Amino acid sequence: MTMRPGTERKLLDAAEELFSTRGIAATPIDAVLERAGVSAATLYRGYPSKEALVAAALARRHDEWVRVWDDAAARASDDRGRLLAVFDALDAFRATTTGSRWCAFLGAASEYADAPDELAAVLHGETSTLRTRLRAAAEPLVGDRAEVLAEQLLLVVSGALAMRLRDGGEGTATARSVAAALIG
Repeated sequence: MTMRPGTERKLLDAAEELFSTRGIAATPIDAVLERAGVSAATLYRGYPSKEALVAAALARRHDEWVRVWDDAAARASDDRGRLLAVFDALDAFRATTTGSRWCAFLGAASEYADAPDELAAVLHGETSTLRTRLRAAAEPLVGDRAEVLAEQLLLVVSGALAMRLRDGGEGTATARSVAAALIG
């Protein structure tokens, strides 16, 4: 039996909110169930473990992030703007209710030294998405240097996200200027 979409949304909303504000390990599954207003049987019908629920919440967040990034890239007027659109997307995503929290992927990765397969796949997929999209956007600008530039930009993006923990960080502008220097 599958879970109703509205029930699944409530469950994923509760999981994302609690895991990102309290931490995954510090949040008992009962707290997620209470916040979502669903039973344990309903949860386990859709997700066989806490990690599967974390993976589903992250996968949904990843899809939302990619849509925001696509919109930012579509507004860019040239190749350079499309590459730097990742920083516009970071700001736009941060302005959303769920995006205002720091990077859920970095948070999950920091809590799991050896993530279970379903969670490791989502974490690896998010990094792969960043790497692949940055490389594709860099190719028109730097040609065969695109892979190296993508790795450098991945580090800059990750650093900008991590800085949000330190001071609430308005580091996106700084990260964008570092990225622009790397492109040049």
